[in-house]
Amino acid sequence: MDFYDFPEKLQLLRKSKGLTQEELAEKVSVSRQAITKWESGQAYPDISNLISISEFFKTTIDHLVKDNDSCITSIVKQDSCDSKELIDFLIKAKCNTYAAKGRECASSRPNSHDLRYEEGVFLYLDTYVGGECFSGEEAVWKNNIPIYAMNYSGRVTSSNFSSDFLKAALMAVPNDKPFRGPDFYVENDYFYNCKVCGDLKWHQGYEEIYYKNLQVYECYFHGGIVK
Repeated sequence: MDFYDFPEKLQLLRKSKGLTQEELAEKVSVSRQAITKWESGQAYPDISNLISISEFFKTTIDHLVKDNDSCITSIVKQDSCDSKELIDFLIKAKCNTYAAKGRECASSRPNSHDLRYEEGVFLYLDTYVGGECFSGEEAVWKNNIPIYAMNYSGRVTSSNFSSDFLKAALMAVPNDKPFRGPDFYVENDYFYNCKVCGDLKWHQGYEEIYYKNLQVYECYFHGGIVK
């Protein structure tokens, strides 16, 4: 079992809940000294403690102890030139539309919110309905042929939600997982967490935002290559 980024991940998860080391120790039934050693990398928890931590934070053990979730396939290492081309465009599109507070285009459906980005032979459309509770789809066309689509559905769970913080997290979309935001994103009292299983061909995931120790937003998404 590897522990690449465990100390940093544990500290971020603890702070996302607004807990002190002593409070987290009480939650997972260990001593405060144990938490201190785990977060400093001086020691690592055994499997029973890892299970307690993963259950408390509602995450997987693989996510806690590895640099990336074990179910993630590295997209950037794929040989397909088309995949890299799609990824580069997808990231540009995301960083020039909703996340960048881009202007909406004409609605494609009654009362829908639509955003559009084009570059060369590629076209990206993001369309969603709703506000505090919403559902939508992102899709990419190459030479007017659909090649990728992702559906998402989410909701705001507290009045402390900040759309500006969500957009900042989505602007940090990683190259190896160009679906939503990074694994972790922190700004002041806000904490963003995103978990993804799969790759560009077929993936599903879940993202959430906490304000101090309160969940204020969650969203499920899934998608893949269209043929």
